[in-house]
Amino acid sequence: MALTPNSPNADNSMQALQQYGSYIVTAILLALAAYFGWTYWQNNHARVDTVAADHYADIQRLNEEVSLASQNPDLEAEAQASLTESRKKLDKDIDALVSTHGNSVYAWQALMIKARQQVDSDDFKGAGETFKKALAIDLGDAGLQAITRLRYAKTLLAAGDADAALAEANNDMPSSFEASQQELLGDIYLAQNNKDAAVKSYNNAWELLRSRQETRAVLALKMESLGIVPEPIAPQAGLIQEPAMPAQPVAAEGENAADNNKIEAGA
Repeated sequence: MALTPNSPNADNSMQALQQYGSYIVTAILLALAAYFGWTYWQNNHARVDTVAADHYADIQRLNEEVSLASQNPDLEAEAQASLTESRKKLDKDIDALVSTHGNSVYAWQALMIKARQQVDSDDFKGAGETFKKALAIDLGDAGLQAITRLRYAKTLLAAGDADAALAEANNDMPSSFEASQQELLGDIYLAQNNKDAAVKSYNNAWELLRSRQETRAVLALKMESLGIVPEPIAPQAGLIQEPAMPAQPVAAEGENAADNNKIEAGA
């Protein structure tokens, strides 16, 4: 049974959406980033810079350590101080990689990690600057560029700048990103109190997903909260699992990714 704005569970559903929706969307974007990064690596593996690759591998390991430690809410003072130092080192290492290999896909990936850390710390202004640096890297891959732009737009929306977010989200993107783009536009229009435009964008996103037999529960919940009953989408049979990122990322240049009030960066 569909929720309506006056349904007794509508408030609880929207609270859950606001709390977890951004993380789910970020997961979708990270999966897209992994897929397009892997594709880029396959097409450009001969250009791999082993020095940049080794530097990025160190950053990846440190980021995993920081992320794991950050999930512990009961860190003692000494461990908390160690985590703070690790975060500082992670930022320093990322900045060093970007300064020496600024036009490589490794720099792009490192900046995605940095932006994700900043978003998780509610530093949306800092994350916005990081995404702008990532957008300036010309990797020649429309997918990675779309990932960066969508995450940047989400960060702007989270920071309260809906107009700037709308300007970024309205850029042309590859067809594989149109559903995420339309969903994000719906979020932005809703933040601007433009319900009609939000409904249209959400419907557009749903129809695009239907065309490839893909469903998104969070999008359905957004639509139901506005009184829209999305027609069920039959799941596609025998979905092929997306390939994981290689242990060592691409060494050249590429792009692609996508998306509510928190991003992620980490892209």
